[in-house]
Amino acid sequence: MVTVLDTISGSGQPRPRHPEKAKRTEHDVQRKPDWIRVKAGGSPIYEETREIVKENSLVTVCEEAGCPNIGECWSKKHATMMIMGDTCTRACAFCNVRTGLPAALDAKEPENVAIAVQKLGLQHVVITSVDRDDLDDGGAQHFAETIQAIRERSPDTTIEILTPDFLRKDHALEIVVAAKPDVFNHNLETVPSNYLTIRPGARYFHSIRLLQRVKEIDPSMFTKSGIMVGLGEERNEVLQLMDDLRSADVDFLTIGQYLAPSRKHAKVERFVTPDEFKSYETIAYAKGFLLVSATPLTRSSHHAGEDFAKLRAAREKLLATA
Repeated sequence: MVTVLDTISGSGQPRPRHPEKAKRTEHDVQRKPDWIRVKAGGSPIYEETREIVKENSLVTVCEEAGCPNIGECWSKKHATMMIMGDTCTRACAFCNVRTGLPAALDAKEPENVAIAVQKLGLQHVVITSVDRDDLDDGGAQHFAETIQAIRERSPDTTIEILTPDFLRKDHALEIVVAAKPDVFNHNLETVPSNYLTIRPGARYFHSIRLLQRVKEIDPSMFTKSGIMVGLGEERNEVLQLMDDLRSADVDFLTIGQYLAPSRKHAKVERFVTPDEFKSYETIAYAKGFLLVSATPLTRSSHHAGEDFAKLRAAREKLLATA
């Protein structure tokens, strides 16, 4: 569990990391089942990764979101960069990223991200961001500049982006797609019946349409989306969500167990068993996804490089048999 209080940089004064959650009643925490076990950090490569991130003044979703896989990923020099700062304009009930009024964009950030990608020697990189509803384009141009900077320094590195929904940001999506990332990921996070309580700033069918629009603009671009389970969703709702994603021609689906960052975040309603995850995987493949990752510890960027290779191979196999 992480704290919901931070220290304001340079002031020493505590402040809520999530002001909208500060007065919520704390819920009881269920003990994690035996099948949820993660590798701790601390290896020399882990420390080297952390130093590269630090010296380039970068933010990673691995740290900010409290990802359970950080020990494993950073020990392989796999870090997911989070651009546009560490403060989000949304207040999702599941998320550990700080909420509030963000600072101005750092014009040097795209180049700093590119330098870090080069130093880490990444063959595949995942770039995500906070929501920036305060910006006219939601940060679309910043995404494009970051992609361009990585291409210039590491032309052989494949790039996966995990974007916000760019809600009410006309033409933002087109800017990002024109930058030609290899994979466009936008997570639905949960089933539509949970949006009001879990993802109140978003709109389910807008997110579906966003993913569909990517394919309309560039049919060759891989698209990807993911959800968490254990938030009170019904099985038939997950299956309908799969159909909605397939109607948008989404290629890759990830499903993972929700783990509450603190006692004031949304409560884990239950721990979904490995057998249930396997069932979801089997059904998703039957519905036509090129690739599915459904395990308790699945996260959007976990094993992203290996998954991208599988995704390309799956498309090639499909085209060869068409």
